Amino acid sequence: MLATTTAFPYALVVAVFLAALVEMVEALTIVVAVGHARSWRSALEGTGLALLCLTILVAIVGPAISHVPLTPMRVIVGAILLVFGLQWLRKAVLRASGHKALHDEDEIYRDTVAQLRAAGQPVGRDRLAVVTSFKGVFLEGLEVVIMVVTLGAQRHQILIATASAVSATVLVAIVGAIVAKQLNNVPENFMKATVGVLLVTYGVFWSGEGVGVVWPHGDVMLLAIAGLVAAGVWVQIQVARR
Repeated sequence: MLATTTAFPYALVVAVFLAALVEMVEALTIVVAVGHARSWRSALEGTGLALLCLTILVAIVGPAISHVPLTPMRVIVGAILLVFGLQWLRKAVLRASGHKALHDEDEIYRDTVAQLRAAGQPVGRDRLAVVTSFKGVFLEGLEVVIMVVTLGAQRHQILIATASAVSATVLVAIVGAIVAKQLNNVPENFMKATVGVLLVTYGVFWSGEGVGVVWPHGDVMLLAIAGLVAAGVWVQIQVARR
């Protein structure tokens, strides 16, 4: 259910959770590669530092954006969500139609391990391992932070959006610790397409509100917009396959 004015924001939670899940699965591949090829201690050190920086970003930017006047914030947030959502949908369409290779965590793992081992063994503290794991986690998490801040700030639900992202991160961390390998069976393309649909839906809705559009039936229109966006994505996949 997408209507979220007064009810629990299910769509927001799903969008942030799936986005964080996908990004953290990709980050896990880098961390596992660093751990196997160099040092688990350095891999975890870089991971912890990245997560700390991401947390600080949310803590600083989240409250700050809530002070922006509502009307311009809707336009700005809507535009940001449209940009990110369309990017996610573009990649999902290209992959689903066969024009872009599916995300291969095994290949990424092998490439990362090869690069780290080619650098030779460190003398003293393994800075390369720390930097590699930090960069992998921080860059993958940065997009999630933007979603948490934009989606959460619009309805003053930063804490809910943050909790959703943290839940996905903890889930990936637990599974990664148990299996101690990259997660290559996660349906990333489907999840990215779902997140893309939700982001574009919110982007259209909030941008419209920002420029003065009065949506009939209020938040119920989110359902209609999501249906149209999903149908458009399906059509684009079919056309691209031909």
